[in-house]
Amino acid sequence: MKGKQTIWDMVRSLAVIGIVVAGIYIFVPHDEDADPTRRVDYRVETITARRAAPYPVAAPVGLPDEWRATSVTYERKNADAWHLGFLDPEQQYAAVEQSTDTSAKYLARVTQQAAATGQTQQVGDTAWERWDGEKYDALVRQEPGHVTVVTGTASFEQLAKLAASLEFKQGK
Repeated sequence: MKGKQTIWDMVRSLAVIGIVVAGIYIFVPHDEDADPTRRVDYRVETITARRAAPYPVAAPVGLPDEWRATSVTYERKNADAWHLGFLDPEQQYAAVEQSTDTSAKYLARVTQQAAATGQTQQVGDTAWERWDGEKYDALVRQEPGHVTVVTGTASFEQLAKLAASLEFKQGK
């Protein structure tokens, strides 16, 4: 008889726990439509990269709030690679990539295998090379000793807006 009572107690305990969990789920507000993308602040990393990089680091100035920064890294040991990723107002990805690695392998990696079209696009006072790809398109600016790439799933128009907002500074 004692074994049946122990099992019955366990079943009642599990039922109480289930009711509590169901209550929490029902009554605690949660937004299933919320965007899980986290916004990052890139100011400190920009200052750090500008002090460390051997080239003028690009970061946007005056970019509208609809552009949400989602990732930022500077890797000194990885060819001074600077990365700043965004979601544009149309929820497409756009990134600024810079490095002292100007190789075709690096460009293929950051542009997701996009290829030069032989065309240029004027952004402000600067002509950028247009690269077309299946996944990403890109605007590429090759300088002596480093390369700047604005790339992503965003349209060329949005990539140009990001490129136009870039301020190139070195903090040394």
